[in-house]
Amino acid sequence: MATDPIHQFQIHRLIPIEIGGLDLSFTNSSLFMVVTAGLAAGFLYWSTSGRGLIPGRLQSVSELFYEFVAGMLRDSAGSQGMRFFPFVFALFMFVLLANLIGLIPYFFTVTSHIIVTFSLAITVTAVVMGYGIYKHGLSWFAVFKPSGVPPAVAPFVILIEVISFLSRPISHSVRLFANMLAGHVTLKVFAGFVVSLSALGAVGVGGAILPLLMTVALTALELIVAVLQAYVFAILTCMYLNDAVHPHH
Repeated sequence: MATDPIHQFQIHRLIPIEIGGLDLSFTNSSLFMVVTAGLAAGFLYWSTSGRGLIPGRLQSVSELFYEFVAGMLRDSAGSQGMRFFPFVFALFMFVLLANLIGLIPYFFTVTSHIIVTFSLAITVTAVVMGYGIYKHGLSWFAVFKPSGVPPAVAPFVILIEVISFLSRPISHSVRLFANMLAGHVTLKVFAGFVVSLSALGAVGVGGAILPLLMTVALTALELIVAVLQAYVFAILTCMYLNDAVHPHH
């Protein structure tokens, strides 16, 4: 079981809860989602509690995150998109910390489960549609008909745009889920080679050097991927929110 690369993704009940035939148990995935949210909130509160004019190291890190997400949102959705800053910032911090926590041995990677990433992605889509219709009324649906399209091909373009819009939550969630799942499986496989070969004696220990080096390299790569995927998830969210703010662009 120690070398099973899929075992790390299994859901385990910690506190069984069943209401009306529905399984609402508190699981290891639930625990790490709470831990992720708690760490993000705790770090931001602790690092900014001083509110110094000359920021310390932790406050500088928090302000760096703030400016990074704010600049990304302004560039994608304009100044009007800044009303969504708390939403985008919370998503970015949650995904980033969830990815990084998953790199710690014996910890759980919540973003390696499609149900988690899809829930985040479908929330983004719901916010885009909800705010777009609330702000612009039925004219928001003009987002599916780009300006300048000839009437003869308009039905085909509208169909393509609708399909593209409905596929956003799928591509948005699968991208994050697949990268985290594949990376952790590959990392576990090479780490398993190290353990297996080391048990074969001196010759095995010598042969374990190569997979050990690969494990170290993959760990560094996974660290980069963890940060990059949080950025990709956030920047796509900003681009999608632009449709809610500027549906006619």
